Amino acid sequence: MTEVTVLAYGAGNTASVQFALERLGATVRLTDDPCAVSEAERLVLPGVGAAAWAMGRLDALGLSDPIRAFPRPLIGLCLGQQLLFETSAEGDAAMLGLIPGQVTPLTPGPGLTVPHMGWSALSDLANDPLTEGVEDGAYVYFVHGFACPDGPATLARARHGAPFPAMVRQGNRWGCQFHPERSSTTGARILSNFLAIDA
Repeated sequence: MTEVTVLAYGAGNTASVQFALERLGATVRLTDDPCAVSEAERLVLPGVGAAAWAMGRLDALGLSDPIRAFPRPLIGLCLGQQLLFETSAEGDAAMLGLIPGQVTPLTPGPGLTVPHMGWSALSDLANDPLTEGVEDGAYVYFVHGFACPDGPATLARARHGAPFPAMVRQGNRWGCQFHPERSSTTGARILSNFLAIDA
């Protein structure tokens, strides 16, 4: 049975993530202990809310450096994906710096509101263990007002007016801008793929 550690640092919907992973047969450990993070088989970084506040929590708990040094599969969900990047325009926050670039606000437009809340289709999926079995055009559930920069790390895109990275990867670090734990069978497939990646 796969063991997965979920960071419980006060800035994520950890219960929903825990239940989604347990439904897939994983053994889930919730922690804010830096030593437990360093020893984890694989790591999930959830997040909702403001980037600066979330990074402040990670720093205060001594979690930022163990996350940066983590050598096995790691996935950031929603704000957790944004935290993988260098900086955020939200509060001018310095973040984990694992993927180059700055997170910037979504731009409202005709018929579009910010934050982006609801189901949007994935497109431009790259071939990757995390996207295996996920079809182009599959819908996933988003809640966010900021978006990561497009670049070599992008695995898939979605649109809210302009396209933005919906999934990213840099080495052993992956991210989903959406909430896979709330994204029905597509989200379950993505989480199952993460659990199957060799640790």
